Formats: sequence, structure tokens, C-alpha cells
Amino acid sequence: MPETVTLEDVWKAFLETDLRMKETDLQMKETDRKMREMFAETSRRQQETDRQMQETSKEIKEVNKQLNKQIGKLGGRLGEFVEGLVAPACKTLFAQRGIPVHKVSRRMEADLPGDRHIEIDLFVVNTDITILVEVKSKLTSDDVRDHLTRFAAFKEFFPEYADKRTMGAVAAMVIEDHVIRFAIKNGLFVIMQAGETLGLANDENFMPREW
Repeated sequence: MPETVTLEDVWKAFLETDLRMKETDLQMKETDRKMREMFAETSRRQQETDRQMQETSKEIKEVNKQLNKQIGKLGGRLGEFVEGLVAPACKTLFAQRGIPVHKVSRRMEADLPGDRHIEIDLFVVNTDITILVEVKSKLTSDDVRDHLTRFAAFKEFFPEYADKRTMGAVAAMVIEDHVIRFAIKNGLFVIMQAGETLGLANDENFMPREW
């Protein structure tokens, strides 16, 4: 004979179900709380990581800034050192090519309206010839191109030399062969290290370009 289900049995089952639902709800709330705490902690750590990364990025930028300043100073000093070697050699080297040198000036600069500026590393002059010399520790093809652009405006910046023949030269401690050929092809004298001294890479038949 089947067991009779009484109202009390139903009520007990309802109470047990309600209790379990409440426990489940509490567990879900606790789980939700823990997940929120975990997400909050993860977010806090991410924010802290971002902050540390930003600080590290600032520090790296500052270090690079200081490093670039030091490299710039070193490059400038090296350039001045090379100029100091090339300047006295110009008299001998150009005299050997039949160009007497009366004066060698370092760092000739001039300005014109419109923020126009020109700078010449070494300026060689005699009674009828001027030679503009670009000096680098290592010479590149771009350095040669930049130097060639100076000649078109040189006499505008320095009109007192307008009646003189103008020639060009490049000088460096390190020059790759293709750069030497490029400079000579464009009519420039090339001064480079030859053993323990400085010499011209141009052969005896070289005819310098005049501006």
C-alpha cells in the first residue's frame, strides 16, 4: 500500500528546499564576493603594474636623453679633434696640387633672412681660390650630398668672396670606397687617413669642380 504524503511532509520538504536555496544563494553571494575581490585585486595590481611601467618608461626616456647628450658632446669633441688634424694638413695637401693656401679658418658661419644658415667646417683661401671643407669622423654619401648643396648659396652668404673661384673638399678618418668614388665623381677633393698621416685620395689627373 503506497505511503501517504501528509501536509507536514510537504511542509518539511518545502522548508528543506527553501533552506537549501538560501544556502545556495549564500554560497553564490560568497562566490560573487570573492570574485569581485579577486577582480578588484587584479585591477589594482594591473594599475600598479601600469604605474610602474609608466615610471620605468619615464626613467628610460630620461636615461636616453642624458645618453644622447653625452654622445652629442663626444661627437662634437671628436669632430673638433678631426678638424684640428685636417686644418694644418690642408696647406701641404693643396700646395702639392698647385693651390697655395694663405689661410685656413675653422667653423665659418653666416645667416640670412628667412632663418637661412650656413656653416663651413674648414674654410681655405688664397688670393683667388676658396675651398670649402666638410670634416667628419666617418663620412657618408649623405654627408657628401649635404656638402654639395652649400656651394649654390655660398657666395650669397659670403658676397666678399664672390670674385673668387670656389672648390670643395671632404675629409674624414673613415671613408668607405664607394663614398670616396662618389665624392670624386662630384668634383671634390677627398682628404683621408693614409698610414700615420693624411693624404688626398684623388689621383694626379683629378680636375676639381669649380662653383
